[in-house]
Amino acid sequence: MSVTLPSLPGVRRVEHVMGLPIVVDVRDEDEAGAALEELFDWLRSVDATFSAFKEDSEISGINSGRLRREDAHPQVRRVLERCELLHQKTDGYFDMRTPAGSIDPAGLVKGWAVDRAAAILDDAGFHNYAVSAGGDMRVLGRAVPDLAWRVGIQHPQDRQRVAAVIETTDLAIATSGAYARGDHVWDPHSGRAPVGILSVTVVGPELAIADAYATAAFAMGPERAPHWTARLQGYEAMTILADETVFKTGGFPDE
Repeated sequence: MSVTLPSLPGVRRVEHVMGLPIVVDVRDEDEAGAALEELFDWLRSVDATFSAFKEDSEISGINSGRLRREDAHPQVRRVLERCELLHQKTDGYFDMRTPAGSIDPAGLVKGWAVDRAAAILDDAGFHNYAVSAGGDMRVLGRAVPDLAWRVGIQHPQDRQRVAAVIETTDLAIATSGAYARGDHVWDPHSGRAPVGILSVTVVGPELAIADAYATAAFAMGPERAPHWTARLQGYEAMTILADETVFKTGGFPDE
């Protein structure tokens, strides 16, 4: 989980959408009300379309056989195609298929939805903001009056500590681990939760990809994750093992 470290408040709005607390913090001087309405309308529409827990969503329709995948909304088809590509790029460790055989693209959808939410703020002319979905973040510009955003990565064994602090003006930050929600990431090859690994944080230009990579690396477990993340292009990672050994790729941007 990532949290912005204390600074003076800006225009801040919090809602519970997609089963997650969504926090939007805009530091520009312009009025952000209309853009925030559009942003949260977008997130609610994503939830209605992609939730595997809503009976009337398109994902539930595909899983139940009521909707053929080729007849789904173009956005749904594109997201499912990206999930399949990421499945290949991660050697099968990112997998939208559940143990029951249904599909749930939530591992990509959250980051993808936040990337689009950030684009809504971009299109509205805002340059200084942070969007957080359950602790995964997309930040841009300055945490006015500060010159950058300072983001703390929560330590997986102590909620009162941070494992790293990232100072940035343009970055997506995603963390995967079992410490906040319990075992919810599984090694699709073994069907078991990984053991010996506490968290993986991945940073880069796109939250959808960073989140998927963090999920896949966590599922890989302690032996494979550090080596796999070291080969990523355009993304950097920090892996914390159960013995508190920390592996960081060469460009991981912590202080």
